[in-house]
Amino acid sequence: MDCGVITSKTVLLLLSLAFWAAAAGLSYVGAYIINTYKSYDNFLQDKYALLPAVIIICVAVVMFIIGLIGCCATFRESRVGLGLFLAIILVIFIAEVSAFVFGFVYREKVKTDVQGTMRSVFEKYDGQNPESRVVDYLQEQLHCCGVKNYSDWTTSQWFNSTGNNSVPQSCCQQEAKNCTGHLDQPQELNTRGCAQELESGLQSVISYAMLVILGFAIVKFFGMLSVCVLTCKKEESGYQPLNSWVFA
Repeated sequence: MDCGVITSKTVLLLLSLAFWAAAAGLSYVGAYIINTYKSYDNFLQDKYALLPAVIIICVAVVMFIIGLIGCCATFRESRVGLGLFLAIILVIFIAEVSAFVFGFVYREKVKTDVQGTMRSVFEKYDGQNPESRVVDYLQEQLHCCGVKNYSDWTTSQWFNSTGNNSVPQSCCQQEAKNCTGHLDQPQELNTRGCAQELESGLQSVISYAMLVILGFAIVKFFGMLSVCVLTCKKEESGYQPLNSWVFA
């Protein structure tokens, strides 16, 4: 067994272990994205926004299986196993590239999607319905108020019906303990709009996921290269036909 074969087998075994670690990492990323979107699903009409996360989790499951196949094929030096290993890696590589493209496309779509639905949700605010709880949660978590800024509440139906010249208390700054949401005390309110804050948060999550996907796609590329090297070395080390001079 020459140095090239030993090196290739070592690389493949390390990559098989890396696939298991990557599967755990991708599962975490996919679950994190889904959990983030579930918190703000009222503002996202396009349910295909979760498609990249679903693809990531499916890839994680397949990657765990690939790690098992890679270990077995490398130890046994099975040409069939190595061929299957290469084929599956190629499929996963294509899936990750697809997820990367979907993430890139949706990252640019987040702004129009959020702004198009957030205003309609805010207009349904009455302080008691499910939309109100979502809005209050959003404003408290992102430290924002209104769609573009806190003055958006002055045109809402809820503001006109209450007649107390105040915004929801979820607009209050955390350090303002006695805040009532009254507009006469704007220094106690979060003045930034929720649309920009939510857009920035979602785009950051998508960008993080895209970087992770790109990194693992590069790992898959080197995995495919290592399989090819080991397969070629195995073919070269096989029996060769005897030259005619041997029988002379």
